[in-house]
Amino acid sequence: MKSIRLYLILLLLPSLMKGQQPAVSNGTLYYISNFESKFIAARDVEIWLPNGYSADKKYAVLYMHDGQMLFDATTTWNKQAWEVDETASKLQANQQTRDFIVVGINNSPLRHPEYFPQKPYESLTEAQKQLVTQSLKEKGRITDKFVPVSDAYLQFLVTELKPYIDSHYSVNPKPDATCIAGSSMGGLISLYALCEYPDVFGGAACLSTHWPGIFAVEGNPVPDAFLNYLRNHLPNPNTNKIYFDYGDQTLDALYPPLQQKVDEVMKEKGFDALHWRTQFFPGKDHSEQSWKERLAIPLQFILPAN
Repeated sequence: MKSIRLYLILLLLPSLMKGQQPAVSNGTLYYISNFESKFIAARDVEIWLPNGYSADKKYAVLYMHDGQMLFDATTTWNKQAWEVDETASKLQANQQTRDFIVVGINNSPLRHPEYFPQKPYESLTEAQKQLVTQSLKEKGRITDKFVPVSDAYLQFLVTELKPYIDSHYSVNPKPDATCIAGSSMGGLISLYALCEYPDVFGGAACLSTHWPGIFAVEGNPVPDAFLNYLRNHLPNPNTNKIYFDYGDQTLDALYPPLQQKVDEVMKEKGFDALHWRTQFFPGKDHSEQSWKERLAIPLQFILPAN
């Protein structure tokens, strides 16, 4: 439990610090400081281009949350990173995925409100919302009433950031070439983005998806709200692709029974092995190191080689 508490306390530190910009060992990383938005607070954005990037071809795009943690472990609070450039470069060089670029979106001090799916939250009763607020206050995530702003965050992605990427880089803007990914709360917002904008995002990779929404399972109404939302808002099972995974250590220990309920909904809605995958990684914890180790799996699933 000590490691869980430390993770929760320190997770927001990258959004509060302006340190050294990340560097990559493969490809080229462009850094946009304080990308402006009329929907949410400005934040830094990283655009990674693979080796040999050429304006003569069109690339798929992978949007990823928690951008501070993606590329360079020397700049992160816990000295871990997804090392996305290394995995993506290897996959593309070996033709195990289609060619793609990565857009990392840094989180902010409002990470939890921005990543918490808004419509499921709004389906809760006032008493249930108060329970969520109290739980998040106890964990130090908020100091006032909890109010998700994930719809505004998605508007930023869809109407501001994506048009910028589409106009400044040689990319295919269609949904089958536009994917979104993240872990923990980033897994939740990736799934929510796919459900809310299935004509924009063709695939979502949700690693260690934080189904509790808060940090307890017993007496928690949030998972059922998510399940009900999915029953009514999952995209077309014949066109959109969804990847889930989970471990069973540290914070991931909360996930196995909840992910199994989600899997039942996926079956009910007609998702097959071509468009949905859930993988369990016994012994793996809730950390960038764990996500780094298995990142190649979801990337090959949502961005398969043509």
